[in-house]
Amino acid sequence: MSAAFDPPHWLTRVGVFDLETTGVDVTHDRIVTAHVGVLDSTGHEFVAKDWLADPGVEIPEGATAVHGISTERARREGRAASTVVAEVVGALRSLLSQGVPIVAYNAAYDFSLLAHECRRHGIEALVAPSPIIDPYVIDKAYDRYRPGKRTLEIVAAHYEVLLEGAHDASADAVAAGRVAQALGRRFALAATPHQLHVQQIGWARSQAASLTEYFIRIGRLDADDVLDGGWPVRMPAITPAEG
Repeated sequence: MSAAFDPPHWLTRVGVFDLETTGVDVTHDRIVTAHVGVLDSTGHEFVAKDWLADPGVEIPEGATAVHGISTERARREGRAASTVVAEVVGALRSLLSQGVPIVAYNAAYDFSLLAHECRRHGIEALVAPSPIIDPYVIDKAYDRYRPGKRTLEIVAAHYEVLLEGAHDASADAVAAGRVAQALGRRFALAATPHQLHVQQIGWARSQAASLTEYFIRIGRLDADDVLDGGWPVRMPAITPAEG
């Protein structure tokens, strides 16, 4: 039976962030929907903002099958991508300026893609946002040898967090925040979000190195390929997407 801990006080108010996009390439793919919110100590979301963007490119059928947004709908109902990107960055920057940690599942994907979108539209990017809380990285660090995939759906179920409507930016963001709070009850996390942020930088780097070795061993990567372990913002040639 797992030990139980009192979650650190900073987990009683956390921001949550998620993107749904045109694909999984952080360099070239675009934002379709975004969500930023804030959870209280019970996991209730008491601040929430959603965005639907016209990404300016065709949304592949495979991406539409995941998040449900077609090119036609994005063009009809979405706002200009530059406006959405600026507002999302502004919302995140506001939370961080207030000292509110932001939870994002597989944060290096969302924050890296957002950084490229900023460059694309001439918007000041969040170069080194902090503190960020990434349940994907934390779960792998504290429960390294648990078998199976680490998608948000699977990890949420493992920590008994309800996720309804997976791959909806709002549902995913809120579930990720609640998983972070569940991790705080299961494991003795750092006393401050800034300390945990620094730990995650090292964990993400080690996890990328381990995954690189495994992918080379099974033939998924060439011997000279390296997965970028930069976190929470990276600019990789290869980005494994999970979540």
